[in-house]
Amino acid sequence: AGLGHQVTLAFLPYANFRRPYQRFDIRRQNAYARQVLQQAHPLVQTVSLLDIKPAAGRAFSAELFHAIQQVSIRDTQYTLQIEEVDLGGGDSESARMYRLRLERNLQAAAALLGWLQSLGPEGCPDLVITPNGSILEMGAVYQVARVQGLPVVTYEFGEQRGRIWFAQNSEVMLQETDDLWAAHKDRPLTESQWAQIRALYDSRQNGRLWQNFARLWQGTPSLGGEQVRQSLGLDSRPVVLLAANVIGDSLTLGRQIFSRDMTEWLQRSVQFFAQRPEVQLVVRIHPGERYLKGPSVAQVVREALPQLPAHIHLVQALDPINTYDLVQAADLGLAYTTTVGMEMPMSGVPVIVGGKTHYRGKGFTFDPTSWDEYFHLIERLLSQPEARRLSRPQVELAWKYAYHFFFDYPMPFPWHLLSFWDELQEWSVARALSPEGLEAFGNTFRWLAGEPRRWDVTR
Repeated sequence: AGLGHQVTLAFLPYANFRRPYQRFDIRRQNAYARQVLQQAHPLVQTVSLLDIKPAAGRAFSAELFHAIQQVSIRDTQYTLQIEEVDLGGGDSESARMYRLRLERNLQAAAALLGWLQSLGPEGCPDLVITPNGSILEMGAVYQVARVQGLPVVTYEFGEQRGRIWFAQNSEVMLQETDDLWAAHKDRPLTESQWAQIRALYDSRQNGRLWQNFARLWQGTPSLGGEQVRQSLGLDSRPVVLLAANVIGDSLTLGRQIFSRDMTEWLQRSVQFFAQRPEVQLVVRIHPGERYLKGPSVAQVVREALPQLPAHIHLVQALDPINTYDLVQAADLGLAYTTTVGMEMPMSGVPVIVGGKTHYRGKGFTFDPTSWDEYFHLIERLLSQPEARRLSRPQVELAWKYAYHFFFDYPMPFPWHLLSFWDELQEWSVARALSPEGLEAFGNTFRWLAGEPRRWDVTR
Protein backbone atom coordinates (compact mmCIF):
# COMPACT_ATOMS: atom_id res chain seq x y z
CA ALA A 1 0.00 0.00 0.00
CA GLY A 2 2.89 2.33 0.74
CA LEU A 3 4.11 1.82 -2.81
CA GLY A 4 0.77 2.99 -4.17
CA HIS A 5 -0.97 -0.34 -4.75
CA GLN A 6 -4.57 -1.10 -3.79
CA VAL A 7 -4.29 -3.97 -1.33
CA THR A 8 -6.90 -6.41 -0.05
CA LEU A 9 -5.89 -8.70 2.81
CA ALA A 10 -7.92 -11.90 2.75
CA PHE A 11 -7.95 -14.03 5.90
CA LEU A 12 -9.43 -17.05 7.62
CA PRO A 13 -9.81 -16.93 11.42
CA TYR A 14 -8.29 -20.30 12.35
CA ALA A 15 -5.74 -20.16 15.15
CA ASN A 16 -4.53 -23.73 14.71
CA PHE A 17 -4.19 -25.68 11.48
CA ARG A 18 -4.25 -29.13 13.05
CA ARG A 19 -7.41 -29.20 15.17
CA PRO A 20 -11.13 -28.80 14.39
CA TYR A 21 -13.22 -25.93 15.79
CA GLN A 22 -16.83 -25.51 16.75
CA ARG A 23 -18.72 -23.16 14.45
CA PHE A 24 -19.49 -20.77 17.32
CA ASP A 25 -15.80 -20.43 18.21
CA ILE A 26 -14.84 -19.76 14.59
CA ARG A 27 -17.48 -17.07 14.18
CA ARG A 28 -16.29 -15.41 17.40
CA GLN A 29 -12.66 -15.46 16.21
CA ASN A 30 -13.81 -14.13 12.84
CA ALA A 31 -15.57 -11.17 14.45
CA TYR A 32 -12.51 -10.41 16.56
CA ALA A 33 -10.16 -10.58 13.55
CA ARG A 34 -12.41 -8.26 11.54
CA GLN A 35 -12.40 -5.74 14.39
CA VAL A 36 -8.62 -5.78 14.75
CA LEU A 37 -7.92 -5.58 11.02
CA GLN A 38 -10.38 -2.70 10.62
CA GLN A 39 -7.59 -0.50 12.01
CA ALA A 40 -5.74 -0.95 8.69
CA HIS A 41 -8.51 0.83 6.76
CA PRO A 42 -8.43 2.72 4.45
CA LEU A 43 -4.83 1.81 3.54
CA VAL A 44 -5.62 -1.90 3.34
CA GLN A 45 -9.02 -3.41 2.65
CA THR A 46 -9.76 -6.66 4.48
CA VAL A 47 -12.06 -9.54 3.66
CA SER A 48 -12.79 -12.67 5.66
CA LEU A 49 -13.06 -15.68 3.40
CA LEU A 50 -15.38 -17.12 6.03
CA ASP A 51 -17.93 -14.43 5.09
CA ILE A 52 -17.78 -15.13 1.36
CA LYS A 53 -20.42 -17.25 -0.32
CA PRO A 54 -18.34 -20.16 -1.59
CA ALA A 55 -18.29 -21.10 -5.23
CA ALA A 56 -20.42 -24.10 -6.11
CA GLY A 57 -18.73 -27.47 -6.37
CA ARG A 58 -19.00 -27.37 -10.13
CA ALA A 59 -16.59 -24.42 -10.12
CA PHE A 60 -13.84 -26.87 -9.20
CA SER A 61 -12.14 -28.34 -12.23
CA ALA A 62 -10.72 -31.84 -11.92
CA GLU A 63 -7.26 -30.25 -12.09
CA LEU A 64 -7.95 -27.92 -9.16
CA PHE A 65 -9.59 -30.58 -7.01
CA HIS A 66 -6.63 -32.89 -7.55
CA ALA A 67 -4.20 -30.08 -6.68
CA ILE A 68 -6.09 -29.38 -3.42
CA GLN A 69 -5.92 -33.08 -2.57
CA GLN A 70 -2.17 -33.01 -3.07
CA VAL A 71 -1.83 -29.97 -0.83
CA SER A 72 -3.87 -31.78 1.85
CA ILE A 73 -1.65 -34.85 1.63
CA ARG A 74 1.42 -32.63 2.04
CA ASP A 75 -0.24 -30.94 5.03
CA THR A 76 -0.74 -34.31 6.69
CA GLN A 77 2.80 -35.42 5.97
CA TYR A 78 4.23 -32.14 7.21
CA THR A 79 2.07 -31.98 10.34
CA LEU A 80 2.64 -35.56 11.45
CA GLN A 81 6.16 -35.85 9.96
CA ILE A 82 5.29 -38.94 7.98
CA GLU A 83 5.32 -39.91 4.32
CA GLU A 84 2.63 -42.61 4.22
CA VAL A 85 -0.90 -41.11 4.52
CA ASP A 86 -4.05 -43.18 5.05
CA LEU A 87 -6.45 -42.04 2.34
CA GLY A 88 -8.88 -44.91 2.85
CA GLY A 89 -11.28 -43.11 5.18
CA GLY A 90 -10.28 -45.00 8.32
CA ASP A 91 -9.85 -43.69 11.86
CA SER A 92 -6.06 -43.53 11.94
CA GLU A 93 -4.36 -40.29 12.94
CA SER A 94 -3.25 -39.58 9.38
CA ALA A 95 -6.75 -40.31 7.99
CA ARG A 96 -8.34 -37.87 10.45
CA MET A 97 -5.72 -35.23 9.75
CA TYR A 98 -6.12 -35.62 5.99
CA ARG A 99 -9.90 -35.20 6.20
CA LEU A 100 -9.50 -32.06 8.33
CA ARG A 101 -6.93 -30.53 6.00
CA LEU A 102 -8.93 -31.41 2.88
CA GLU A 103 -12.03 -29.79 4.38
CA ARG A 104 -10.16 -26.61 5.32
CA ASN A 105 -8.32 -26.34 2.01
CA LEU A 106 -11.47 -26.91 -0.06
CA GLN A 107 -13.23 -24.28 2.05
CA ALA A 108 -10.45 -21.78 1.40
CA ALA A 109 -10.38 -22.55 -2.32
CA ALA A 110 -14.18 -22.34 -2.68
CA ALA A 111 -14.29 -19.03 -0.77
CA LEU A 112 -11.52 -17.50 -2.88
CA LEU A 113 -13.23 -18.66 -6.07
CA GLY A 114 -16.51 -17.19 -4.81
CA TRP A 115 -14.82 -13.88 -4.03
CA LEU A 116 -13.18 -13.72 -7.46
CA GLN A 117 -16.52 -14.48 -9.11
CA SER A 118 -18.18 -11.69 -7.13
CA LEU A 119 -15.58 -9.21 -8.39
CA GLY A 120 -16.09 -10.11 -12.04
CA PRO A 121 -13.37 -10.04 -14.72
CA GLU A 122 -12.80 -6.29 -14.39
CA GLY A 123 -12.45 -6.34 -10.61
CA CYS A 124 -10.10 -9.32 -10.23
CA PRO A 125 -6.73 -8.58 -8.63
CA ASP A 126 -3.69 -8.06 -10.82
CA LEU A 127 -1.59 -10.17 -8.45
CA VAL A 128 -2.06 -12.68 -5.63
CA ILE A 129 0.59 -12.87 -2.90
CA THR A 130 0.54 -15.78 -0.47
CA PRO A 131 3.01 -17.09 2.10
CA ASN A 132 4.69 -20.41 1.30
CA GLY A 133 2.24 -21.56 -1.39
CA SER A 134 2.87 -25.29 -0.83
CA ILE A 135 1.00 -26.17 2.35
CA LEU A 136 -2.19 -25.36 4.28
CA GLU A 137 -4.70 -22.77 3.06
CA MET A 138 -1.81 -20.82 1.52
CA GLY A 139 -1.24 -23.79 -0.77
CA ALA A 140 -4.93 -23.85 -1.67
CA VAL A 141 -4.81 -20.13 -2.49
CA TYR A 142 -1.77 -20.67 -4.70
CA GLN A 143 -3.51 -23.45 -6.61
CA VAL A 144 -6.64 -21.33 -7.18
CA ALA A 145 -4.55 -18.43 -8.50
CA ARG A 146 -2.61 -20.75 -10.78
CA VAL A 147 -5.72 -22.43 -12.24
CA GLN A 148 -7.46 -19.06 -12.65
CA GLY A 149 -4.47 -17.71 -14.55
CA LEU A 150 -3.70 -14.98 -12.01
CA PRO A 151 -0.07 -13.95 -11.46
CA VAL A 152 0.99 -15.18 -8.03
CA VAL A 153 3.98 -14.56 -5.75
CA THR A 154 4.88 -16.92 -2.91
CA TYR A 155 7.34 -16.07 -0.17
CA GLU A 156 9.01 -17.65 2.84
CA PHE A 157 11.66 -16.85 5.42
CA GLY A 158 14.84 -18.90 5.68
CA GLU A 159 17.70 -18.94 8.15
CA GLN A 160 19.00 -15.44 7.39
CA ARG A 161 17.70 -12.37 9.15
CA GLY A 162 17.17 -9.40 6.84
CA ARG A 163 16.42 -11.69 3.88
CA ILE A 164 13.37 -13.20 2.21
CA TRP A 165 12.83 -15.99 -0.31
CA PHE A 166 10.17 -15.43 -2.95
CA ALA A 167 9.07 -16.92 -6.24
CA GLN A 168 6.96 -15.58 -9.08
CA ASN A 169 4.33 -17.99 -10.45
CA SER A 170 5.94 -20.87 -8.57
CA GLU A 171 6.06 -22.39 -5.09
CA VAL A 172 8.93 -20.76 -3.24
CA MET A 173 9.77 -23.95 -1.35
CA LEU A 174 10.76 -25.59 -4.63
CA GLN A 175 13.74 -23.21 -4.53
CA GLU A 176 13.97 -22.98 -8.30
CA THR A 177 17.37 -21.49 -9.08
CA ASP A 178 17.76 -22.24 -12.79
CA ASP A 179 17.37 -18.59 -13.86
CA LEU A 180 19.71 -17.40 -11.09
CA TRP A 181 22.34 -19.93 -12.15
CA ALA A 182 21.96 -19.09 -15.84
CA ALA A 183 22.67 -15.43 -15.02
CA HIS A 184 25.79 -16.11 -12.93
CA LYS A 185 27.39 -19.48 -13.71
CA ASP A 186 29.78 -18.07 -16.31
CA ARG A 187 30.91 -15.16 -14.15
CA PRO A 188 33.92 -15.76 -11.88
CA LEU A 189 33.54 -14.89 -8.22
CA THR A 190 35.40 -11.80 -7.01
CA GLU A 191 37.92 -12.03 -4.18
CA SER A 192 35.41 -10.57 -1.74
CA GLN A 193 32.78 -13.10 -2.82
CA TRP A 194 35.27 -15.94 -2.33
CA ALA A 195 36.05 -14.58 1.13
CA GLN A 196 32.35 -14.48 2.01
CA ILE A 197 31.55 -18.05 1.01
CA ARG A 198 34.73 -19.39 2.62
CA ALA A 199 33.88 -17.65 5.88
CA LEU A 200 30.32 -18.98 5.81
CA TYR A 201 31.46 -22.53 5.04
CA ASP A 202 34.01 -22.36 7.87
CA SER A 203 31.28 -21.33 10.31
CA ARG A 204 29.04 -24.19 9.14
CA GLN A 205 31.89 -26.65 9.64
CA ASN A 206 32.75 -25.47 13.11
CA GLY A 207 29.32 -24.86 14.63
CA ARG A 208 29.49 -21.07 14.84
CA LEU A 209 26.89 -18.44 14.03
CA TRP A 210 27.90 -16.19 11.15
CA GLN A 211 26.67 -12.65 10.45
CA ASN A 212 22.88 -12.65 9.83
CA PHE A 213 22.48 -16.45 9.91
CA ALA A 214 20.37 -17.48 12.88
CA ARG A 215 20.95 -21.24 12.91
CA LEU A 216 23.80 -23.44 14.10
CA TRP A 217 24.33 -26.26 11.64
CA GLN A 218 26.52 -28.39 13.93
CA GLY A 219 26.59 -28.85 17.68
CA THR A 220 30.13 -30.23 17.63
CA PRO A 221 33.21 -28.43 16.29
CA SER A 222 35.16 -30.12 13.52
CA LEU A 223 37.86 -32.53 14.71
CA GLY A 224 38.90 -33.78 11.28
CA GLY A 225 38.22 -36.78 9.09
CA GLU A 226 40.83 -39.02 10.69
CA GLN A 227 39.35 -38.48 14.13
CA VAL A 228 35.87 -39.48 12.96
CA ARG A 229 37.31 -42.57 11.25
CA GLN A 230 38.70 -43.68 14.59
CA SER A 231 35.47 -42.85 16.43
CA LEU A 232 33.37 -44.99 14.08
CA GLY A 233 35.97 -47.71 13.58
CA LEU A 234 36.24 -47.11 9.84
CA ASP A 235 39.00 -48.96 8.00
CA SER A 236 40.58 -48.67 4.56
CA ARG A 237 37.49 -49.81 2.63
CA PRO A 238 35.67 -47.08 0.64
CA VAL A 239 33.30 -44.94 2.72
CA VAL A 240 29.89 -43.83 1.46
CA LEU A 241 28.14 -41.02 3.36
CA LEU A 242 24.35 -41.01 3.10
CA ALA A 243 23.14 -37.65 4.42
CA ALA A 244 19.46 -37.89 5.31
CA ASN A 245 16.81 -35.22 5.60
CA VAL A 246 14.25 -35.09 8.38
CA ILE A 247 11.25 -37.26 7.48
CA GLY A 248 8.29 -35.07 6.55
CA ASP A 249 10.46 -31.98 6.02
CA SER A 250 8.81 -29.61 3.56
CA LEU A 251 11.94 -29.68 1.40
CA THR A 252 11.51 -33.44 0.83
CA LEU A 253 7.77 -33.74 0.25
CA GLY A 254 6.85 -34.18 -3.39
CA ARG A 255 10.54 -34.24 -4.40
CA GLN A 256 10.63 -37.84 -5.63
CA ILE A 257 12.13 -38.57 -9.04
CA PHE A 258 12.51 -42.34 -9.28
CA SER A 259 11.58 -43.41 -5.74
CA ARG A 260 8.12 -43.36 -4.18
CA ASP A 261 9.41 -40.96 -1.50
CA MET A 262 12.47 -40.36 0.64
CA THR A 263 11.63 -43.35 2.88
CA GLU A 264 11.82 -45.77 -0.05
CA TRP A 265 15.06 -44.15 -1.21
CA LEU A 266 16.53 -44.73 2.25
CA GLN A 267 15.29 -48.31 2.50
CA ARG A 268 16.49 -49.44 -0.91
CA SER A 269 19.83 -47.68 -0.49
CA VAL A 270 20.69 -49.38 2.82
CA GLN A 271 19.45 -52.74 1.52
CA PHE A 272 21.75 -52.33 -1.50
CA PHE A 273 24.78 -51.73 0.72
CA ALA A 274 23.85 -54.53 3.12
CA GLN A 275 24.93 -56.94 0.38
CA ARG A 276 28.26 -55.16 -0.19
CA PRO A 277 30.57 -55.61 2.80
CA GLU A 278 33.48 -54.39 0.69
CA VAL A 279 32.08 -50.84 1.21
CA GLN A 280 31.37 -48.97 4.47
CA LEU A 281 28.13 -47.01 4.62
CA VAL A 282 27.63 -44.18 7.12
CA VAL A 283 24.04 -42.96 7.49
CA ARG A 284 24.09 -39.46 8.96
CA ILE A 285 20.73 -38.68 10.58
CA HIS A 286 19.91 -35.00 10.27
CA PRO A 287 20.78 -33.05 13.45
CA GLY A 288 17.39 -31.30 13.13
CA GLU A 289 15.68 -34.52 14.24
CA ARG A 290 16.51 -33.60 17.83
CA TYR A 291 13.88 -30.83 17.75
CA LEU A 292 11.06 -32.90 16.22
CA LYS A 293 8.74 -35.68 17.33
CA GLY A 294 8.15 -37.63 14.13
CA PRO A 295 9.64 -41.02 13.22
CA SER A 296 13.42 -41.14 13.00
CA VAL A 297 15.47 -42.14 10.00
CA ALA A 298 17.03 -44.69 12.36
CA GLN A 299 13.63 -46.36 12.64
CA VAL A 300 13.33 -46.51 8.84
CA VAL A 301 16.80 -48.05 8.54
CA ARG A 302 16.12 -50.66 11.21
CA GLU A 303 12.83 -51.63 9.59
CA ALA A 304 14.70 -52.19 6.33
CA LEU A 305 17.58 -53.99 8.09
CA PRO A 306 16.50 -55.51 11.44
CA GLN A 307 20.07 -56.81 11.85
CA LEU A 308 22.40 -53.95 10.99
CA PRO A 309 25.57 -55.29 9.35
CA ALA A 310 28.90 -54.29 10.89
CA HIS A 311 29.89 -52.31 7.79
CA ILE A 312 26.84 -50.00 8.06
CA HIS A 313 27.05 -47.25 10.68
CA LEU A 314 24.24 -45.05 12.01
CA VAL A 315 25.19 -41.60 13.27
CA GLN A 316 22.27 -40.35 15.37
CA ALA A 317 21.03 -36.76 15.53
CA LEU A 318 22.46 -36.27 19.04
CA ASP A 319 25.76 -38.06 18.47
CA PRO A 320 28.73 -35.70 19.05
CA ILE A 321 29.99 -36.13 15.49
CA ASN A 322 30.44 -33.27 13.06
CA THR A 323 28.91 -33.93 9.63
CA TYR A 324 31.76 -32.14 7.88
CA ASP A 325 34.27 -34.55 9.45
CA LEU A 326 32.24 -37.35 7.85
CA VAL A 327 32.51 -35.49 4.53
CA GLN A 328 36.31 -35.49 4.88
CA ALA A 329 36.25 -39.25 5.41
CA ALA A 330 33.86 -40.00 2.53
CA ASP A 331 34.69 -41.31 -0.93
CA LEU A 332 31.11 -40.94 -2.20
CA GLY A 333 28.03 -39.03 -1.02
CA LEU A 334 24.34 -39.88 -1.36
CA ALA A 335 21.75 -37.15 -0.80
CA TYR A 336 18.04 -36.67 -1.28
CA THR A 337 17.61 -32.89 -0.96
CA THR A 338 19.78 -31.93 2.03
CA THR A 339 22.18 -28.99 1.69
CA VAL A 340 25.03 -31.35 2.60
CA GLY A 341 24.57 -32.78 -0.90
CA MET A 342 25.63 -29.39 -2.26
CA GLU A 343 28.51 -29.02 0.19
CA MET A 344 30.17 -32.41 -0.35
CA PRO A 345 31.20 -31.46 -3.92
CA MET A 346 32.79 -28.34 -2.41
CA SER A 347 35.25 -30.79 -0.82
CA GLY A 348 35.67 -32.80 -4.02
CA VAL A 349 33.39 -35.65 -2.93
CA PRO A 350 31.19 -36.92 -5.79
CA VAL A 351 27.49 -36.91 -4.86
CA ILE A 352 24.57 -38.86 -6.29
CA VAL A 353 21.30 -36.96 -5.84
CA GLY A 354 18.11 -38.95 -5.28
CA GLY A 355 15.53 -36.17 -5.00
CA LYS A 356 14.39 -33.05 -6.81
CA THR A 357 16.52 -30.37 -5.17
CA HIS A 358 17.70 -26.94 -6.24
CA TYR A 359 21.34 -27.95 -6.80
CA ARG A 360 20.47 -30.95 -8.97
CA GLY A 361 21.61 -30.54 -12.57
CA LYS A 362 23.93 -27.61 -11.87
CA GLY A 363 27.04 -29.38 -13.14
CA PHE A 364 28.68 -30.78 -10.00
CA THR A 365 26.41 -33.69 -8.99
CA PHE A 366 25.35 -37.01 -10.51
CA ASP A 367 21.62 -37.01 -11.19
CA PRO A 368 20.05 -40.40 -11.99
CA THR A 369 16.46 -40.67 -13.18
CA SER A 370 15.87 -44.39 -12.48
CA TRP A 371 16.78 -47.02 -9.90
CA ASP A 372 18.94 -48.85 -12.43
CA GLU A 373 20.89 -45.69 -13.21
CA TYR A 374 21.20 -44.88 -9.49
CA PHE A 375 22.71 -48.23 -8.53
CA HIS A 376 24.90 -48.31 -11.64
CA LEU A 377 26.33 -44.90 -10.70
CA ILE A 378 27.13 -46.09 -7.18
CA GLU A 379 29.03 -49.11 -8.49
CA ARG A 380 30.88 -47.08 -11.13
CA LEU A 381 31.95 -44.32 -8.75
CA LEU A 382 33.13 -46.83 -6.14
CA SER A 383 35.10 -48.89 -8.65
CA GLN A 384 37.99 -46.39 -8.48
CA PRO A 385 37.22 -44.01 -5.58
CA GLU A 386 40.36 -41.89 -5.83
CA ALA A 387 40.04 -41.49 -9.59
CA ARG A 388 36.41 -40.45 -9.25
CA ARG A 389 37.05 -37.40 -7.07
CA LEU A 390 35.67 -34.23 -8.63
CA SER A 391 37.92 -32.12 -10.83
CA ARG A 392 39.06 -28.69 -9.74
CA PRO A 393 36.62 -26.94 -12.17
CA GLN A 394 33.72 -28.99 -10.74
CA VAL A 395 34.71 -28.12 -7.19
CA GLU A 396 34.95 -24.42 -8.07
CA LEU A 397 31.56 -24.66 -9.75
CA ALA A 398 30.07 -26.04 -6.53
CA TRP A 399 31.59 -23.19 -4.50
CA LYS A 400 30.28 -20.63 -6.99
CA TYR A 401 26.78 -22.09 -6.90
CA ALA A 402 26.82 -22.14 -3.08
CA TYR A 403 27.75 -18.45 -3.04
CA HIS A 404 24.83 -17.46 -5.27
CA PHE A 405 22.39 -19.73 -3.44
CA PHE A 406 23.23 -18.34 -0.01
CA PHE A 407 23.80 -14.70 -0.93
CA ASP A 408 21.79 -13.95 -4.10
CA TYR A 409 18.78 -16.26 -4.02
CA PRO A 410 17.38 -14.64 -0.84
CA MET A 411 16.73 -10.91 -1.24
CA PRO A 412 17.19 -8.07 1.28
CA PHE A 413 14.05 -7.48 3.36
CA PRO A 414 13.66 -5.40 6.52
CA TRP A 415 11.68 -7.88 8.63
CA HIS A 416 11.92 -11.59 9.40
CA LEU A 417 8.98 -13.67 10.57
CA LEU A 418 10.73 -14.81 13.76
CA SER A 419 12.11 -11.40 14.81
CA PHE A 420 9.53 -9.06 13.30
CA TRP A 421 8.73 -6.93 16.35
CA ASP A 422 12.38 -6.31 17.19
CA GLU A 423 13.26 -5.45 13.60
CA LEU A 424 10.30 -3.10 13.35
CA GLN A 425 12.08 -0.95 15.94
CA GLU A 426 15.00 -0.51 13.54
CA TRP A 427 13.04 -0.48 10.29
CA SER A 428 9.71 1.22 10.77
CA VAL A 429 7.39 1.18 7.77
CA ALA A 430 8.17 4.86 7.24
CA ARG A 431 11.90 4.24 7.19
CA ALA A 432 11.54 1.19 4.94
CA LEU A 433 9.65 3.36 2.42
CA SER A 434 12.07 6.28 2.69
CA PRO A 435 14.79 6.84 0.07
CA GLU A 436 17.19 5.00 2.40
CA GLY A 437 14.86 2.02 2.70
CA LEU A 438 14.06 1.89 -0.99
CA GLU A 439 17.79 1.95 -1.77
CA ALA A 440 18.17 -1.17 0.39
CA PHE A 441 14.91 -2.98 -0.33
CA GLY A 442 13.32 -1.33 -3.35
CA ASN A 443 14.01 -4.18 -5.79
CA THR A 444 12.58 -6.72 -3.36
CA PHE A 445 9.45 -4.63 -2.79
CA ARG A 446 8.88 -4.18 -6.51
CA TRP A 447 9.45 -7.83 -7.35
CA LEU A 448 7.19 -8.97 -4.51
CA ALA A 449 4.57 -6.69 -6.05
CA GLY A 450 4.82 -8.45 -9.39
CA GLU A 451 7.49 -6.70 -11.45
CA PRO A 452 9.53 -9.42 -13.20
CA ARG A 453 12.57 -10.35 -11.14
CA ARG A 454 15.96 -9.63 -12.68
CA TRP A 455 18.34 -12.38 -11.67
CA ASP A 456 21.39 -10.43 -12.76
CA VAL A 457 20.58 -7.78 -10.13
CA THR A 458 21.56 -9.02 -6.69
CA ARG A 459 21.80 -5.88 -4.56
